[in-house]
Amino acid sequence: MAFKDILYAVDGPVATITLNRPDYRNALGYRMLDEIDAAFTQAGSDKSVRVVIVRGAGGNFSSGHDLGTPEALEYKAALGAERGTIQMYDQFKKYNLDLHLRWRNFPKPTIAMVEGFCIYAGWMLAANCDIVFAASNAEFLAGFVEYMSIPWDVGIRKAKELCFESRFISAEEAHDLGFVNRVVPTVDLERETYGYAHRVAENSADALRFAKIQINKAQDGQGFTNALEDSLGDYQAMMYLLGSEQMRVGGQRRLLTVDLAVKGRKRERYGQEK
Repeated sequence: MAFKDILYAVDGPVATITLNRPDYRNALGYRMLDEIDAAFTQAGSDKSVRVVIVRGAGGNFSSGHDLGTPEALEYKAALGAERGTIQMYDQFKKYNLDLHLRWRNFPKPTIAMVEGFCIYAGWMLAANCDIVFAASNAEFLAGFVEYMSIPWDVGIRKAKELCFESRFISAEEAHDLGFVNRVVPTVDLERETYGYAHRVAENSADALRFAKIQINKAQDGQGFTNALEDSLGDYQAMMYLLGSEQMRVGGQRRLLTVDLAVKGRKRERYGQEK
Protein backbone atom coordinates (compact mmCIF):
# COMPACT_ATOMS: atom_id res chain seq x y z
CA MET A 1 0.00 0.00 0.00
CA ALA A 2 1.32 3.44 -0.94
CA PHE A 3 1.05 5.75 2.04
CA LYS A 4 0.25 9.48 1.83
CA ASP A 5 -0.18 10.52 5.45
CA ILE A 6 2.31 8.25 7.22
CA LEU A 7 5.76 6.78 6.76
CA TYR A 8 6.50 3.14 7.45
CA ALA A 9 10.00 1.76 7.92
CA VAL A 10 11.60 -1.37 9.33
CA ASP A 11 15.06 -1.47 10.91
CA GLY A 12 15.88 -4.99 11.97
CA PRO A 13 13.29 -6.09 14.55
CA VAL A 14 11.78 -2.62 15.00
CA ALA A 15 9.12 -1.11 12.74
CA THR A 16 8.30 2.60 12.84
CA ILE A 17 4.99 4.23 11.95
CA THR A 18 5.48 7.98 11.55
CA LEU A 19 2.49 10.33 11.40
CA ASN A 20 3.55 12.54 8.53
CA ARG A 21 1.37 15.62 8.26
CA PRO A 22 3.67 18.12 9.97
CA ASP A 23 1.92 21.13 8.37
CA TYR A 24 -1.17 20.11 10.34
CA ARG A 25 0.80 18.98 13.37
CA ASN A 26 -0.16 15.43 12.45
CA ALA A 27 -3.90 15.87 12.83
CA LEU A 28 -5.57 12.47 12.59
CA GLY A 29 -8.03 12.15 9.71
CA TYR A 30 -9.70 9.00 8.48
CA ARG A 31 -7.13 8.43 5.74
CA MET A 32 -4.28 8.61 8.23
CA LEU A 33 -6.10 6.20 10.53
CA ASP A 34 -6.65 3.76 7.67
CA GLU A 35 -2.96 4.00 6.79
CA ILE A 36 -1.89 3.45 10.40
CA ASP A 37 -4.06 0.34 10.47
CA ALA A 38 -2.54 -0.90 7.21
CA ALA A 39 0.95 -0.35 8.64
CA PHE A 40 0.05 -2.30 11.78
CA THR A 41 -1.25 -5.11 9.59
CA GLN A 42 2.01 -5.10 7.64
CA ALA A 43 4.08 -5.13 10.84
CA GLY A 44 1.95 -7.92 12.26
CA SER A 45 2.52 -10.18 9.27
CA ASP A 46 6.28 -9.48 9.15
CA LYS A 47 7.93 -12.17 11.28
CA SER A 48 11.12 -10.13 11.53
CA VAL A 49 9.30 -7.30 13.35
CA ARG A 50 9.22 -7.70 17.13
CA VAL A 51 8.32 -4.14 18.25
CA VAL A 52 6.44 -1.22 16.68
CA ILE A 53 7.13 2.45 17.45
CA VAL A 54 4.56 5.16 16.68
CA ARG A 55 5.83 8.72 16.40
CA GLY A 56 5.05 12.06 14.76
CA ALA A 57 7.02 14.07 12.22
CA GLY A 58 7.94 17.72 12.66
CA GLY A 59 8.29 17.90 16.43
CA ASN A 60 4.72 16.97 17.42
CA PHE A 61 3.00 13.67 18.07
CA SER A 62 -0.49 14.79 17.08
CA SER A 63 -2.68 17.89 17.42
CA GLY A 64 -5.76 15.69 17.65
CA HIS A 65 -8.73 15.00 15.42
CA ASP A 66 -8.68 16.47 11.93
CA LEU A 67 -11.84 18.57 12.04
CA GLY A 68 -11.81 19.96 8.55
CA THR A 69 -8.70 20.05 6.38
CA PRO A 70 -9.54 19.76 2.67
CA GLU A 71 -7.82 16.38 2.35
CA ALA A 72 -9.71 14.94 5.30
CA LEU A 73 -13.08 16.20 4.10
CA GLU A 74 -12.48 14.81 0.61
CA TYR A 75 -11.46 11.39 1.93
CA LYS A 76 -14.41 11.24 4.32
CA ALA A 77 -16.84 12.20 1.57
CA ALA A 78 -15.45 9.47 -0.67
CA LEU A 79 -16.29 6.88 1.99
CA GLY A 80 -19.93 7.64 1.24
CA ALA A 81 -21.66 7.31 4.62
CA GLU A 82 -24.62 9.69 4.86
CA ARG A 83 -25.22 11.67 8.02
CA GLY A 84 -27.92 10.23 10.26
CA THR A 85 -27.59 6.67 8.92
CA ILE A 86 -26.42 3.48 10.56
CA GLN A 87 -23.54 3.48 8.08
CA MET A 88 -22.43 6.81 9.54
CA TYR A 89 -22.48 5.33 13.04
CA ASP A 90 -20.52 2.28 11.89
CA GLN A 91 -17.95 4.58 10.28
CA PHE A 92 -17.62 6.71 13.40
CA LYS A 93 -17.29 3.60 15.57
CA LYS A 94 -14.64 2.13 13.28
CA TYR A 95 -12.36 5.17 13.37
CA ASN A 96 -12.88 6.15 17.00
CA LEU A 97 -13.09 2.80 18.78
CA ASP A 98 -12.66 -0.36 16.70
CA LEU A 99 -9.28 0.54 15.18
CA HIS A 100 -7.93 1.69 18.53
CA LEU A 101 -8.98 -1.51 20.29
CA ARG A 102 -7.39 -3.49 17.47
CA TRP A 103 -4.11 -1.62 17.94
CA ARG A 104 -4.35 -1.99 21.71
CA ASN A 105 -4.57 -5.77 21.16
CA PHE A 106 -1.90 -5.86 18.46
CA PRO A 107 0.11 -9.04 19.18
CA LYS A 108 3.49 -7.32 19.44
CA PRO A 109 4.74 -4.63 21.86
CA THR A 110 4.01 -1.06 20.79
CA ILE A 111 5.66 2.16 21.93
CA ALA A 112 4.39 5.72 21.52
CA MET A 113 7.29 8.16 21.14
CA VAL A 114 5.77 11.52 22.07
CA GLU A 115 7.13 15.02 21.66
CA GLY A 116 5.30 18.32 21.39
CA PHE A 117 1.51 18.21 21.34
CA CYS A 118 -0.42 15.04 22.18
CA ILE A 119 -4.04 16.18 22.11
CA TYR A 120 -7.37 14.30 22.20
CA ALA A 121 -7.04 11.82 19.28
CA GLY A 122 -3.29 11.95 19.84
CA TRP A 123 -3.89 10.90 23.44
CA MET A 124 -6.16 8.10 22.15
CA LEU A 125 -3.43 6.81 19.86
CA ALA A 126 -0.76 6.99 22.56
CA ALA A 127 -3.12 5.34 25.05
CA ASN A 128 -3.55 2.21 22.97
CA CYS A 129 0.21 1.72 22.82
CA ASP A 130 1.79 -0.48 25.49
CA ILE A 131 4.56 1.93 26.47
CA VAL A 132 4.80 5.74 26.26
CA PHE A 133 8.15 7.52 26.09
CA ALA A 134 7.85 11.30 26.23
CA ALA A 135 10.20 14.15 25.53
CA SER A 136 10.45 16.74 28.27
CA ASN A 137 8.69 19.24 25.98
CA ALA A 138 5.62 17.03 25.45
CA GLU A 139 2.22 18.44 26.39
CA PHE A 140 -0.84 16.23 26.82
CA LEU A 141 -4.53 17.09 26.66
CA ALA A 142 -7.09 14.45 27.57
CA GLY A 143 -10.75 14.62 26.59
CA PHE A 144 -13.96 12.76 27.32
CA VAL A 145 -14.25 11.65 23.72
CA GLU A 146 -14.73 8.38 21.81
CA TYR A 147 -11.92 6.10 23.07
CA MET A 148 -12.53 6.85 26.75
CA SER A 149 -9.52 5.13 28.29
CA ILE A 150 -8.66 8.06 30.57
CA PRO A 151 -9.97 6.56 33.87
CA TRP A 152 -7.59 3.64 33.30
CA ASP A 153 -4.79 5.92 32.07
CA VAL A 154 -4.66 8.23 35.09
CA GLY A 155 -7.22 7.03 37.67
CA ILE A 156 -10.83 7.99 38.31
CA ARG A 157 -10.47 11.22 40.28
CA LYS A 158 -7.64 12.60 38.15
CA ALA A 159 -9.60 11.74 35.01
CA LYS A 160 -12.51 13.81 36.30
CA GLU A 161 -10.21 16.68 37.26
CA LEU A 162 -8.55 16.80 33.85
CA CYS A 163 -11.74 16.39 31.82
CA PHE A 164 -13.69 18.92 33.89
CA GLU A 165 -10.97 21.57 33.56
CA SER A 166 -9.70 20.54 30.13
CA ARG A 167 -6.11 21.58 30.71
CA PHE A 168 -2.74 20.60 29.33
CA ILE A 169 -0.44 18.53 31.48
CA SER A 170 3.31 18.32 31.15
CA ALA A 171 5.28 15.20 30.40
CA GLU A 172 6.37 15.08 34.04
CA GLU A 173 2.80 15.27 35.32
CA ALA A 174 1.72 12.62 32.81
CA HIS A 175 4.55 10.45 34.14
CA ASP A 176 3.53 11.03 37.76
CA LEU A 177 -0.03 9.99 36.84
CA GLY A 178 1.20 6.78 35.24
CA PHE A 179 0.28 7.60 31.63
CA VAL A 180 3.90 8.06 30.56
CA ASN A 181 6.53 5.44 31.33
CA ARG A 182 9.64 7.58 30.90
CA VAL A 183 10.42 11.26 30.37
CA VAL A 184 13.74 12.11 28.72
CA PRO A 185 15.31 15.26 27.31
CA THR A 186 14.02 15.98 23.82
CA VAL A 187 17.45 15.48 22.28
CA ASP A 188 17.63 11.98 23.81
CA LEU A 189 14.10 10.83 22.99
CA GLU A 190 14.89 8.93 19.82
CA ARG A 191 18.00 7.24 21.24
CA GLU A 192 16.26 6.20 24.45
CA THR A 193 13.09 4.97 22.74
CA TYR A 194 14.84 2.94 20.07
CA GLY A 195 17.35 1.60 22.59
CA TYR A 196 14.49 0.29 24.73
CA ALA A 197 12.69 -1.13 21.66
CA HIS A 198 15.74 -3.08 20.58
CA ARG A 199 16.24 -4.46 24.09
CA VAL A 200 12.62 -5.63 24.15
CA ALA A 201 13.07 -7.17 20.69
CA GLU A 202 15.81 -9.44 22.05
CA ASN A 203 13.19 -11.38 23.99
CA SER A 204 11.11 -14.28 22.71
CA ALA A 205 8.28 -13.13 20.46
CA ASP A 206 6.05 -15.77 22.03
CA ALA A 207 6.86 -14.60 25.56
CA LEU A 208 6.19 -10.97 24.62
CA ARG A 209 2.85 -11.86 23.09
CA PHE A 210 1.85 -13.98 26.06
CA ALA A 211 2.74 -11.22 28.53
CA LYS A 212 0.75 -8.63 26.58
CA ILE A 213 -2.31 -10.87 26.29
CA GLN A 214 -2.32 -11.61 30.01
CA ILE A 215 -1.93 -7.97 31.03
CA ASN A 216 -4.66 -6.82 28.63
CA LYS A 217 -6.94 -9.59 29.94
CA ALA A 218 -6.36 -8.32 33.48
CA GLN A 219 -7.47 -4.88 32.36
CA ASP A 220 -10.48 -6.34 30.56
CA GLY A 221 -11.35 -8.12 33.80
CA GLN A 222 -11.83 -4.62 35.23
CA GLY A 223 -14.32 -3.89 32.46
CA PHE A 224 -12.03 -1.91 30.15
CA THR A 225 -13.33 -2.91 26.71
CA ASN A 226 -17.00 -3.04 27.73
CA ALA A 227 -16.73 0.39 29.33
CA LEU A 228 -15.18 1.89 26.20
CA GLU A 229 -17.92 0.45 24.01
CA ASP A 230 -20.63 1.78 26.34
CA SER A 231 -18.92 5.16 26.52
CA LEU A 232 -18.88 5.50 22.75
CA GLY A 233 -22.61 4.81 22.62
CA ASP A 234 -23.28 7.43 25.30
CA TYR A 235 -21.08 9.94 23.49
CA GLN A 236 -22.91 9.37 20.21
CA ALA A 237 -26.28 9.73 21.91
CA MET A 238 -25.24 13.02 23.53
CA MET A 239 -23.89 14.31 20.23
CA TYR A 240 -27.17 13.41 18.53
CA LEU A 241 -29.43 14.86 21.23
CA LEU A 242 -27.48 18.05 21.91
CA GLY A 243 -25.91 18.59 18.50
CA SER A 244 -22.20 18.28 17.80
CA GLU A 245 -21.67 22.04 17.81
CA GLN A 246 -23.12 22.44 21.29
CA MET A 247 -21.03 19.57 22.60
CA ARG A 248 -17.91 20.93 20.96
CA VAL A 249 -18.28 24.62 21.80
CA GLY A 250 -20.92 25.08 24.50
CA GLY A 251 -20.00 21.89 26.30
CA GLN A 252 -16.32 22.78 26.80
CA ARG A 253 -14.45 25.97 27.28
CA ARG A 254 -11.70 24.97 24.87
CA LEU A 255 -12.30 24.58 21.17
CA LEU A 256 -9.47 22.50 19.77
CA THR A 257 -9.39 22.67 16.00
CA VAL A 258 -6.86 21.89 13.36
CA ASP A 259 -7.22 25.51 12.26
CA LEU A 260 -5.50 26.70 15.43
CA ALA A 261 -2.63 24.27 14.96
CA VAL A 262 -2.19 24.86 11.25
CA LYS A 263 -2.06 28.62 11.43
CA GLY A 264 0.57 28.48 14.14
CA ARG A 265 -1.31 30.58 16.64
CA LYS A 266 0.08 30.77 20.13
CA ARG A 267 -0.57 27.94 22.52
CA GLU A 268 -2.56 30.27 24.78
CA ARG A 269 -5.37 30.30 22.24
CA TYR A 270 -6.19 26.75 23.31
CA GLY A 271 -7.24 28.12 26.67
CA GLN A 272 -9.56 30.90 25.54
CA GLU A 273 -13.07 31.00 26.89
CA LYS A 274 -15.72 30.08 24.35
